[in-house]
Amino acid sequence: MFTIILGEDQFISLILVASLLLASRVKDMLDMSGLIAATIVGLVVSLLGHWTWLVTLMSFLIIGSTATKWRYEEKLQLSLNEANEGIRSWKNVMANGGAVTLLAIYNAYSGGYDWMYLAAVSSIAVASSDTLASEIGSLDHRTRSITTLEAVPAGTNGGMSPTGTIAAAAGAIFIATVGIALFPFSNHVIAMPIFFFFTASIGWLGCQVDSILGALLENRGYLGKHSVNFLATLSGVVMAVIFYNNLL
Repeated sequence: MFTIILGEDQFISLILVASLLLASRVKDMLDMSGLIAATIVGLVVSLLGHWTWLVTLMSFLIIGSTATKWRYEEKLQLSLNEANEGIRSWKNVMANGGAVTLLAIYNAYSGGYDWMYLAAVSSIAVASSDTLASEIGSLDHRTRSITTLEAVPAGTNGGMSPTGTIAAAAGAIFIATVGIALFPFSNHVIAMPIFFFFTASIGWLGCQVDSILGALLENRGYLGKHSVNFLATLSGVVMAVIFYNNLL
């Protein structure tokens, strides 16, 4: 017989996961497969990473779902809408949360590094930036290919528009702000202004990575949408490590 003792962080993590599932179900943000995936991602990210990572991920889910439902009927008429009325499945969850999940596993088995929180928030900032760029920028018809700069139809993979570019920056800044609000470093390993600048910048740059992959690989059938999203969020982790090791 054995006894499981939950520390304060673990208890907070379980409460957050339960809250995530309840809110997702009530607000129709995730379907059943999405709820199962969110349970796995939530537990891994919060228990092997930290509960602050999960709060940041939940913040992305809320703003992403809000952006998806914004002017949904108009996007539906133009065939620019998310399938299933914007309700996310397990593919969406893993595409946007898979990179930070892998990071949490690495964090647990490596003993953790100073750059882990920066990388986690940066990855989520990419997801937020890309989602807002897609959901808000898709209604801007001043869209051009990121690789050729030629005019393309709104909603084209790899397309960028003035509205989408601003929305991408807003999405990255939002997550950077959440990351600052949850800033866990009592010893100030990374100064908060620098942390904010890096995460916001990486978030926006990761969105451009997504667009480039979309233009070069998704449009040609080499990768699907969710694979592109995952690679873009993973690029956020890579950029955070590079920035931390070379600029801090």
